[in-house]
Amino acid sequence: MDTQTPFDGPALAAELERLLKLRAIPIAMKRFTDAAAMEAIPKIRRPKSIHTTDQIVAQAARLGWTVGITGEDLVGAQCRAVVGLGPADDEWKSGKSMVGVWYATPEDAHAHQSAMHIPGRAAALAVSPLASGRLDPPDIAMFYATPGAMIYFVNGLQWSGYKRFDWSIVGESSCADSWGRALATGTPSLSIPCFAERRYGGVLDDEMLMALPPSYLPKAIAGMHALAKNGFRYPFPQYGIQQDVRDGMAASYPSRKETT
Repeated sequence: MDTQTPFDGPALAAELERLLKLRAIPIAMKRFTDAAAMEAIPKIRRPKSIHTTDQIVAQAARLGWTVGITGEDLVGAQCRAVVGLGPADDEWKSGKSMVGVWYATPEDAHAHQSAMHIPGRAAALAVSPLASGRLDPPDIAMFYATPGAMIYFVNGLQWSGYKRFDWSIVGESSCADSWGRALATGTPSLSIPCFAERRYGGVLDDEMLMALPPSYLPKAIAGMHALAKNGFRYPFPQYGIQQDVRDGMAASYPSRKETT
């Protein structure tokens, strides 16, 4: 991706909200090798209680807060490891706390832990609304959206320089499929949020999560603009399941127009 384009968080957030009709705030995430650098971010909030990472992300996406954490602010090793604020050591890899809860056997739990995307270590992490520009530039941007909005965004990413996307589902701890994968691989990462994200992070039943380096956003937005010129916009207008399809398709494919 082009890394020379200056980061413009407010403009990117505004276009995402306009094109995808987002209900939650597009946010940014950045990791730090020094906790003091995180604490120096303007208007940073520090948790007064123990949280899951899902809750920290939600405080930015649902409340518009800028929040900074270290591993000590998180409830356990699972949350810490997925963002690199704690080790993915042998104890963590065993997944023993999930045996009989999410997985039938120790082997199943270990296989789940081994399937997760885990980034390198960091000392601290911050999340903030993308429009605030306080994390300049962020490591990744994230937004929640409906499945319809997500496929439109993916269509925008694929408009030019087409690439097939193959995403994974680890099941519980699916934050490893979104922010964990994006931080570890530097690529767009789409997930179906898991139970913990919905229970503790306030994720709605019809929401999916996209996480990706911000350098991908201008490409996707340009692609969605191009699609809009061809009559493809979100939300998708319903045509009718019993109508003659040729007139509807002719709006984008003139050769499909019915002739009599």
